[in-house]
Amino acid sequence: MREDLQLTIGPSDYSLLTDLYQLTMGACYAGVGMDTAPASFELFPRRLPAGFGYLIAMGLAQAVDYLEKWQFSSTQLDALRSTGIFDGAPASFWSLLADGQFRGDVWAVPEGTAVFPHEPVLRVEAPLWQAQLVETYLLNTINYQTLCATKSARMGDVAGAGVPLLEFGTRRAFSPQAAVWAARAALAAGFHGTSNVLAAIKLGRKPVGTMAHALVMAIAATEGTESQGFAVFHRYFPGSPLLIDTYDTVAAAKGLAEKVRSGQMQLAGVRLDSGDLVALSQEVRSLLPGVPIFASGDIDEWEIARLKSAGACIDGYGIGTKLVTGSPVNGVYKLVEIDGIPTMKQSRDKVSYPGRKQIFRKFEGSQVKADRLGMVSESPVGGEVPLLQLVMQQGRRVTAPEPLEAIAQRTAASVASLPAATRRLDNPTPLSVEISTELQQLTEKTKLSIANGS
Repeated sequence: MREDLQLTIGPSDYSLLTDLYQLTMGACYAGVGMDTAPASFELFPRRLPAGFGYLIAMGLAQAVDYLEKWQFSSTQLDALRSTGIFDGAPASFWSLLADGQFRGDVWAVPEGTAVFPHEPVLRVEAPLWQAQLVETYLLNTINYQTLCATKSARMGDVAGAGVPLLEFGTRRAFSPQAAVWAARAALAAGFHGTSNVLAAIKLGRKPVGTMAHALVMAIAATEGTESQGFAVFHRYFPGSPLLIDTYDTVAAAKGLAEKVRSGQMQLAGVRLDSGDLVALSQEVRSLLPGVPIFASGDIDEWEIARLKSAGACIDGYGIGTKLVTGSPVNGVYKLVEIDGIPTMKQSRDKVSYPGRKQIFRKFEGSQVKADRLGMVSESPVGGEVPLLQLVMQQGRRVTAPEPLEAIAQRTAASVASLPAATRRLDNPTPLSVEISTELQQLTEKTKLSIANGS
């Protein structure tokens, strides 16, 4: 096998972007004649990341796109054969891969919806071999975008409505693909822009940003002053925000203030990336009244809260590292039903609930009162709203993709509907999820069946 150094990923690669055991299990299913058995898998978080009171579901759009385009080419099948791993696989396995396209149904909560542990974000109902093989990619996109969307929503909640939040995380994201997904998740969770040019253009947005210290340093070193660096930047990008902490933030602000007062310069904003942001922002505000001040540099929701409480004069934030990294979302993908038979996992700390489920959310006015996890056969009671919706049928989407603006509005409304104790940063209290009587009974029945070996 020849090494491909480019390692780029496109739709034609989707089917191989999986873990080996998905394929080996598929071969086993084919060998014992179970490959076409109707199966249901649910993707859900086991627990919340430390310090989180909720999660914002995200990544469904990319999951659906993946499932629509999922198939194996002859070149990919040749590559699998060349590994030698599948020499003992039944011939029917290769026939499945050669002819296979995803033909299942998918139920999911809309992107931008708050979810809690054990609540299924997505359910796949498909022939067993197909539902099995798509696990890895679904977990990858939904877990990561859910993490980025949740952090974005928390920052927006703390910053307050109307405060510009800009995604600057591309250089710190875990990969180029992750950088694009992070930008998309941030925008869908309410951020106002991204500096990632590719993501912005793909998503129909204008990229945003200011400038880097390197421009000021290069111009100052060759032309003589920081002020000349600013002048060069404004020559080609008039009025754009300027990064003013390369050398002496206050001195830079004083120089800009003189130019603004004399009418030599119009200034759309300044950015502070280091130092005591509280004191510096207050002094810059006194020198440049009316000029928006943006802060960046390891900003997260706790830092935004600290800056606000300390009286910092900051009008917007550029968020990078703390948005695109962090404790992973512990989303898992588990078999809950096979050929009409409920299944569950019972290993310690990893128990799952059997059967196909629905989330029933109860509101009191615009506020979430409680969630109930029940069976799909149950009906809403007392004004409950079922959250999981059919998004794919027989391998094809049933609704058009949602615009980011609609998802961002849902995110804001979803967060605003949560109890204050669930939204707070310190020791948040997740919403309690009630297990319905029917689900409890099915769980006990399934446990007994497993214990009896039948």
